[in-house]
Amino acid sequence: MFYSVTGKVVFYEEGRIALATAGGVAYELLVSNAALAKFGRQGETVTVYCHTAVSQDDVRLYGFYSREEKAMFEKLISVGGVGGKLALQILSSVDVSTLAVAIVGSDAATLSRVKGIGKKTAERIILELREQVAGSVSAIAPSKELGTELFGDTVAQDAVAALVSLGISKTEAFNAVSAAMKKTDKLEQIIGLALRSFDK
Repeated sequence: MFYSVTGKVVFYEEGRIALATAGGVAYELLVSNAALAKFGRQGETVTVYCHTAVSQDDVRLYGFYSREEKAMFEKLISVGGVGGKLALQILSSVDVSTLAVAIVGSDAATLSRVKGIGKKTAERIILELREQVAGSVSAIAPSKELGTELFGDTVAQDAVAALVSLGISKTEAFNAVSAAMKKTDKLEQIIGLALRSFDK
């Protein structure tokens, strides 16, 4: 299992990138369009988060520009009928914050606009992943340190739950949502601002 790969971009095209590491090995990673936009510069040294997929006759490395994109990919491929290729297609068509909002808000129409996803697949993704997000909500308990004011706001709760479901700690999620809500009260924008605050 690889957590991340740091190397120099030696090749890129739609859907893939190759990084040469200091040890003289070049790794090919399958990436979303969003990741390619971040990494697609010849000669630049970048760090890519990784997911390793091993099958009976193949080993594939998937690359991501952030831990949140990787977490969303891993959630997507946990859904029956969604493989790595389709998960990358989704992440290439819908940014992570919009996708999180669609899942939390049961917005099948947004997912159905992705090429290769029909209404039934979109509904299955929402059903299975929304349950995971709901589990994140139940695990979040207000504390004196974090403050309880966010729990009176459904939008804030949904935003925090979406961030926690992507692997962000409760404390970080609360802080990011609290800061974002000073600028907007729209769920999608709150999640987007919060995610960008983690994007190093």
